[in-house]
Amino acid sequence: MYNEIMVQRGAEPSVIRELFEYGNRRKAEIGEENVFDLSIGNPSAPTPEPVETFLRTHSGGHGYTSAPGLPAVRKAVASYIQTAFGVPMSESLVYMTCGASASLAIILHAVLRPGEEVIVPVPYFPEYAVFIAAAGGVLVPVPTDEAFHLDLPAIERAITGKTRAVLLNSPNNPTGAVYTEEEMRALGKLMESFAGRPEGPILLLADEPYREFAYKTAPVYPMSAYDHTVVLYSFSKSLALAGERIGYIAVSPRCFEPDRLFAAVCGAGRSLGYVCAPSLFQKAVTGALGTCAGRELYCANGELLYTALSDMGYSCAVNEGAFYLFVKALEPNAAAFSERAKKHELLLVPSDPFGIPGYVRISYCVPREVILHSLPAFSALRREYGG
Repeated sequence: MYNEIMVQRGAEPSVIRELFEYGNRRKAEIGEENVFDLSIGNPSAPTPEPVETFLRTHSGGHGYTSAPGLPAVRKAVASYIQTAFGVPMSESLVYMTCGASASLAIILHAVLRPGEEVIVPVPYFPEYAVFIAAAGGVLVPVPTDEAFHLDLPAIERAITGKTRAVLLNSPNNPTGAVYTEEEMRALGKLMESFAGRPEGPILLLADEPYREFAYKTAPVYPMSAYDHTVVLYSFSKSLALAGERIGYIAVSPRCFEPDRLFAAVCGAGRSLGYVCAPSLFQKAVTGALGTCAGRELYCANGELLYTALSDMGYSCAVNEGAFYLFVKALEPNAAAFSERAKKHELLLVPSDPFGIPGYVRISYCVPREVILHSLPAFSALRREYGG
């Protein structure tokens, strides 16, 4: 009677969300200060003042906007991209969305035909698999190197006549890796070598909700590394607006047939019911483009956690960006390790849904005292494994 694919998908909820809900229950039972919820990327820093001021001083204006977004907002986004990154951008190629998830769903439906493939470096955000499958595509996982950076030969080997896009996330969730300018330009050169194929050029889909959270060097803007690029952006992290679901799709004017691609974006948004992103928050983010909430806090949290856990004997990936620490589990079964951590009120996400076994993801976009108070629990957990 019902769509069995959707029944099964709903019956297998996100591991991250399950931990988040478990944490809420435990906080109600034993007190928030006694639970170390490091599961979800829910920013704790305050929303920047320009946004708060707008929300305090503006009322009304809650009606529909144009389907792709308010013209003034799209113009402001295009102008910001041009000024900040030195790449051409037209407001006619900016589509306002209900956050990064909507951006991903829309672009994948816009570009994929049944059975076409999307190359995704491993590990990756688990919902990529859901979004790609829902659009009729096939996720093709490719390994990364030992530092979780791009393995270009592996990407080249994965390209087939069915490859429609490469989907990248840098700074990366869950590893914190930030792809260097050199590897991004090398990837662009590799993908450009396939531009003349009968199937058309391969698209680069750049999922960028963590762009501002690169702690060593600023990542190269993807459109400057490869012409056939679509940037998928969310203000959830940079402006601490995760619950408001606001972002955009930006199609490079140098893409193959950019106007047709943008028309497909509009058509996909219409088909999926994503027409007209929240009108109030379209306006609210306009005065805060390029602003970042919590960058210094999260950078300090990551350094504290990396140093403390490394000193305890944990093996941690070098944290270059985003606000996650990727840590080797102390036993082969990451889910079992995560369950054991819960006995110490530590909520850590096992890596299996990210496409790789044996790790846990630790979110550190929390108040600093949560990190400090969690360290004895991490130490006790380490001792249980003979450390």
